[in-house]
Amino acid sequence: MYMLEIVWIAAQLLIGFQLVFPLLLLFIRGITRRTRTHIADEASPDYAVIVTAYEQTDQLPEVVQSILTSHYKNFIIYVVADNCDVSNLHFASDQVVLLRPPTVLAGNVRSHFYAINHFIRPHSHLTIIDSDNLVVPDYLTELNVFFRQGFKAVQGVRKAKNMETMLARLDAARDIYYHYYDGRMLFEAGSSATLAGSGMAFTTELYKQCLENLNVSGAGFDKVLQHQIVRRGNRIAFAERAVVYDEKTSGSEQLVNQRARWINTWFKYFSLGFGLIGAGIIRFDWNRFLFGIVLLRPPLFIFLALSVLFMFLDLWIAPLVSLAWIAGLFAFVTGFFIALLNSDTDPEIYSSLQKIPQFISLQMRSLFKANRANKISVATKHNVRKTETDKL
Repeated sequence: MYMLEIVWIAAQLLIGFQLVFPLLLLFIRGITRRTRTHIADEASPDYAVIVTAYEQTDQLPEVVQSILTSHYKNFIIYVVADNCDVSNLHFASDQVVLLRPPTVLAGNVRSHFYAINHFIRPHSHLTIIDSDNLVVPDYLTELNVFFRQGFKAVQGVRKAKNMETMLARLDAARDIYYHYYDGRMLFEAGSSATLAGSGMAFTTELYKQCLENLNVSGAGFDKVLQHQIVRRGNRIAFAERAVVYDEKTSGSEQLVNQRARWINTWFKYFSLGFGLIGAGIIRFDWNRFLFGIVLLRPPLFIFLALSVLFMFLDLWIAPLVSLAWIAGLFAFVTGFFIALLNSDTDPEIYSSLQKIPQFISLQMRSLFKANRANKISVATKHNVRKTETDKL
């Protein structure tokens, strides 16, 4: 009975900590914010822009065209069309290399290394773009700012490309929250921005060191990659003006399947955070320590749902503790709105927030599909048929 009480208290403390962590991070950032030092570097990065596609090619011409309009011109685009019909793909620019693997790769890392192994010249840097992304003309220029400061890994900002449905707007709101705290605040607090799967760039040498000898399959390669980068003592910079427009989930089944894969990757890789925390303590390394704490954090909807559950259970077990849960939830909501108000948030996103309970319920469905997530689909399929249910 005594052990059960310890487990009960520990579980509540761990989940309660997640509610106040955003405000705690704001406080830490305020007292530890580091001045960025410009390091002169005359060398111009030579980029390999790797665009990965699986089965779908409809949006590739638009993606490639957005990259070709970049103000910074020292790059080659490598389009890896995995398991795709490329008969209708024709790129006139000599800056585009179309690659079609002879066998199905069905994996991001495999596609990336297929491109690396087919580089037409030894690129110093690479950046990863999804087949549904669009980049702003200054994307590469903004990455250069941080590479010239000595960083070897940089994460840009993924903004919503589409917000025609309520689901897409709520998905965009979630992204704003994570970009603000896991990107900007975490980096400015002296740690590393988390990776987002695309809109990220690295020195080619670092990327190969981190993943070349690892067998990473299924979703979540970015989780493994960010762990490998930070454990090596590197910081991941956050470039808030290196914008990539990302296709947001518009259909309910699309969202459920996508989140099932994401939840699966959290359960698969969250334990990596313990090693980073331990290394941070032993080496007195703030970057490793704080980043390790972030890796242990459950998905947003999970700790919110558990917080509400604990609050109601404590009404019968310890009524005064319920007041602490109310205060914690209020702190989280405050932090959430601080992120929205300090970001370039579309007014339509605010009006969609009333549908958050339905959004969470869909993700609860994802939780029960997480154990077989990688069998559901390899990649998110966009342009699905929208129904009234999808619009919530």
